[in-house]
Amino acid sequence: MSCSVAVASSPVFSASRIPITCKTSPESLSLGIAQHHLSSTAVVDGSPSTASSLPFLRFQRVASSLRLKNEMSTSETDGVNASVVSPSSSSASSSCFSSGLASNSCGSASVFKRKRPARIDIPMMRLQTLHPLPDSCGPAEVEAESARYSVYCKRGRKRLEMEDRHSAMLNIGGDPQSAFFGIFDGHGGAKAAEFVSERIGDRILEGVTLRRSEKEEEGRILLEIAVRKGYLKIDAEFLNQELGGGTCCVTALVRKGDLVISNSGDCRAVLSVSGAAEVLTSDHRLSRKDEKERIESLGGYVDCCRGVWRLQSSLAVSRGIGDSHLKQWVIPDPETRILRIEPNHEFLILASDGLWDKVSNQEAVDVARPLCVTPKPNVLSACRRLADLSIARGSVDDISVMIVQLGQFL
Repeated sequence: MSCSVAVASSPVFSASRIPITCKTSPESLSLGIAQHHLSSTAVVDGSPSTASSLPFLRFQRVASSLRLKNEMSTSETDGVNASVVSPSSSSASSSCFSSGLASNSCGSASVFKRKRPARIDIPMMRLQTLHPLPDSCGPAEVEAESARYSVYCKRGRKRLEMEDRHSAMLNIGGDPQSAFFGIFDGHGGAKAAEFVSERIGDRILEGVTLRRSEKEEEGRILLEIAVRKGYLKIDAEFLNQELGGGTCCVTALVRKGDLVISNSGDCRAVLSVSGAAEVLTSDHRLSRKDEKERIESLGGYVDCCRGVWRLQSSLAVSRGIGDSHLKQWVIPDPETRILRIEPNHEFLILASDGLWDKVSNQEAVDVARPLCVTPKPNVLSACRRLADLSIARGSVDDISVMIVQLGQFL
């Protein structure tokens, strides 16, 4: 770096520019002052004298301080008196230079010390082995097929574990016209869906066996009561396990020509009647006025989070099995509908909300019917096609689809 300084009205220095060279390094900082043009004579104590050159001044940093050294040749110091006249307008540093060149009084003066900052001790972290999370837990797809039903379950795109489960019981009590089917959509883990899918059929059948009546209307009422008792009993058993999470359910019981459809949550049952979709269940969501009023009357809080109505800003359904932390408001009580199977009842679709959030009821029937109502039905392909359609429309949830051929139970 190079710069120039002009010192006006000085008897020693001329008006010409004097270059100052600054060289910095990690060890030293030097300031050199060289004389370019000096007058042939200089007045020192009123008598002329010859000035050969100016002293070389250097700042040098030793250890943690800066010291000023005035290095002068022996020949120069012999002919220079103790003082040099300096102008009154000069700065303090210039006065020090001009008045103390011979006596070297300024050479021993120390500049302000710059303190070194305190040492910062940064602790070293111990190296830890980080184990990557598993890509997935369990199968990505589950399927089953028979002449009477087919089911296809697919894990959601952003899920580590498939939380949906299904259940199918054929030839109950040795009767080929009796069967039980169910779809279970778990949340907060798969434990609730797995627990319920393995036991709820037996709990419902226990109540059905105990409650019989010769009268048709009374028999249907007792059948509805038996289903409700089965839901409540399995809910109590799961809560006793002290496991987290919960599950929504939709079940279908075929018995003596009757079709008993029950649901608790947002799983849905849709019947194809000569190609027309008939919804047999109603989703238990917080958007339903009666469900919202029931929860608020019990002191619960219902609000809309990102377009979805939720209970306590958490759960998106108002009924289900499990959910112990919200049990004050989330009830397991199912809504049940009983109807007689007719020849125009072609097939029954049981599915989780992973399908119904993207595919309408009639659209599901239209997609499945060409593969179900045919001399050579391919019901499993119909289930797959419905799941693929929901995925193509952006579903990231688990999808479970079961199709029951009702003509097999006439």
